[in-house]
Amino acid sequence: MQLLDGKLLSQKIEKTVLANTKILKQTTGLVPGLAVILVGHDPASAAYVNMKKKACDRVGFYSVTHEMPEDISQEAIENTITMMNKNPNIHGILVQLPLPPHINTTRILELVDPSKDVDGFHPYNVGRLSTGLEGFVPCTPLGVMELLKEYTIDVKGKNCVVVGASNIVGKPMAALLLNANATVEICHIFTDDLKKHTLNADLLFVGAGVINLIREDMVQENAIIIDIGINRTSSGELVGDVDFAHVSKKCSYITPVPGGVGPMTIAMLLNNSLKAAQIQTKEQK
Repeated sequence: MQLLDGKLLSQKIEKTVLANTKILKQTTGLVPGLAVILVGHDPASAAYVNMKKKACDRVGFYSVTHEMPEDISQEAIENTITMMNKNPNIHGILVQLPLPPHINTTRILELVDPSKDVDGFHPYNVGRLSTGLEGFVPCTPLGVMELLKEYTIDVKGKNCVVVGASNIVGKPMAALLLNANATVEICHIFTDDLKKHTLNADLLFVGAGVINLIREDMVQENAIIIDIGINRTSSGELVGDVDFAHVSKKCSYITPVPGGVGPMTIAMLLNNSLKAAQIQTKEQK
């Protein structure tokens, strides 16, 4: 069994982003700018936004966080996004999800300029991904593909099972795998007999948010396991969706939690933000 080390790869990607950011600044005078909208006081969201801020600082980005109260109005968020769409110093806009129930999340995400949609959640970018065209791809599944590439794991022709069908992880993960010529199956909360499906997986991608959902008897020998889940136990320990202690004895590759997919998500956010800045700079010329 070999660990797929996302922490190590994310550090490598950060170095490349830092170098390219310096080149961009030297040649154009431009500094990539990332704006984040954070609504409410969810500790997990706040911690994640703080990690993004620190990552931006490390690679030389300009970053700003718009912290808003839980009872903020739809109009106030929309006005902020419209302002950021027009701001030439902001190249990437990120809306930290989930938003409070009274906010229409779809309308908020659709308002973000697709060229600044570094999270890849705008329907324009979702459509381009599903049709195999260039665009912005959600950072977590994109990070997974980079991790597979780093370890020269080719999904072409392989049976890939994705557990979890969210718009943020499961669906774009399946689209990326399909675009890479894998045979893809998506399982979700209504899937009957999950084990029957997971046992067929050469590569298993799990992002359901359920501790120990995948057990040793649910995976085939030498399968490749990508644990995208991140959960906190009652004792405060961070764990994934896979029973790592037992499944790791059976598989050929596996991502640890923490230290696997998590760091790759932030690395891809930096990559997408730099890409946005580069594209917008070319368009302004």
